[in-house]
Amino acid sequence: MKNQYKAICQIREMLQRVISESDNEKITEHLHEIDRELQHFSDNGIDFKNIVDALDDSIFITDNTGTVLYINPAYSKNTGVAPEQVLNHNISDLIGEDKVYTGGAIPDVLKTQKSVFRLSTTYAGGVPLKGYVIGTPVFNDNGELYQVVACSRPIMSLKLLQNDFETFLKELHEMNPKSINTNSGENLSTEMIGKNTSLANIWTLISHIADSDATVLITGESGVGKEVIADEIFKNSGRQDKPFIKVNCAAIPAHLLESELFGYEKGAFSGANAKGKPGLFELANHGTLMLDEIGDMPMDLQVKLLRAIQQQEITRIGGTRTIRLDIRFLALTNSNLKEKIEEGTFRQDLYYRLNVIPIYVPPLRERQGDIRPLCDHFIKKFSSKYNRPFELTERQYNYMCQYEWPGNIREMENIIEYLVLYSSGVGTVDDSVLTGLLHISWQNDPIPATENMDFNSAVAQFEKQLLESTLKQSDNLRDAGEKLNINASTISRKIKQYHIDYPNKKT
Repeated sequence: MKNQYKAICQIREMLQRVISESDNEKITEHLHEIDRELQHFSDNGIDFKNIVDALDDSIFITDNTGTVLYINPAYSKNTGVAPEQVLNHNISDLIGEDKVYTGGAIPDVLKTQKSVFRLSTTYAGGVPLKGYVIGTPVFNDNGELYQVVACSRPIMSLKLLQNDFETFLKELHEMNPKSINTNSGENLSTEMIGKNTSLANIWTLISHIADSDATVLITGESGVGKEVIADEIFKNSGRQDKPFIKVNCAAIPAHLLESELFGYEKGAFSGANAKGKPGLFELANHGTLMLDEIGDMPMDLQVKLLRAIQQQEITRIGGTRTIRLDIRFLALTNSNLKEKIEEGTFRQDLYYRLNVIPIYVPPLRERQGDIRPLCDHFIKKFSSKYNRPFELTERQYNYMCQYEWPGNIREMENIIEYLVLYSSGVGTVDDSVLTGLLHISWQNDPIPATENMDFNSAVAQFEKQLLESTLKQSDNLRDAGEKLNINASTISRKIKQYHIDYPNKKT
């Protein structure tokens, strides 16, 4: 491709020759106008292709049908994608399992004709490379979509902002408190499935306490949706337009957790930021602070947390000035805090301070009525995300209802995402794919429901017959549990529930 700047200069030279030879006044006037437009670029020495080729940002351009027209050198450098892999290919042919991309911004821009912001993943060389991308539509003079430009960077480039990140959050909040956390579904967790059925009592409690400042302790197994409950409390509170800061106490190293929570003054310790740093308590001031995995907080920090909650004030590390707070606290844990108190790893006074409003979220195995709605929710979510229609068969819904879900809703979400991707746009998967994921070996088809049997009764009938069949082929409860991938204690409970005649109770 010719250098655009040189090309413009050459065109101007030709125009000058034509103008000098022309005796048509009207044509000469138009040619002078064109020359003046070109002069604007040549006088300033602007060569847009050279500029774009020199950028560190990755540039990716398609036409209005999605055919790839251009990628700059930085794109290949940042993603590992060579020009010959994508140029003159349609973007729809580059997206999918075992292809270059899992998704991206350009298909959405082509569809909506609006700018979009997305996280992206490329698989050049088989290694997933994460990035973030902004897709922008370009329109012609008639207002028709002409081209799409995607500008992206590797996500690791954000590491350069690490030293300024806390300042960025604080200044962003001062400009617009809603920009840190909003009450939109895009920025908070999954919607609360089951609030009209299995979680109706919890939903009623939320409606009563959300608008108060009372501290809430949310407990339950890992993956049951504790954060969803916290989000619902926040969205229905009077602080919904204030900061909502979430901290995972188990994810931050113990020696860093104190400075992250309380902040520090300049020179407080070796390696500290020369300007000092506000902590997450300060960023959450006037809003809500969610402390996830509170049971893993070190004992020495529990004392400071107790004081912060009781006194509504903190002092930065290395500081003497007391900082007043106005924070609503939400604490989450999958630990048994009473057992931790007995073990001496959790303070009893902190437990009682947190346990003002206790909310227990039951595991998914005790929420049979929510399994199908949750499946449908995640199918809709990932079908939209990957632009792949998908559905489960009635038989596969039955399989999902039979499974014990040790990983709860988080495990279901991961399985549905896998199924949507595995389907490769076909829309369905074989039963063997699902049963393989659930580690279940089905020797017989699920028992069909009779004409007057509802769904839950049919599920219970099949579960009983499956247990009876498996127990006959097993030496003991532990053996049966291994075959069904559930605990022997669960099988023992089911034997009592369904009044199964099983004399050998050895585990």
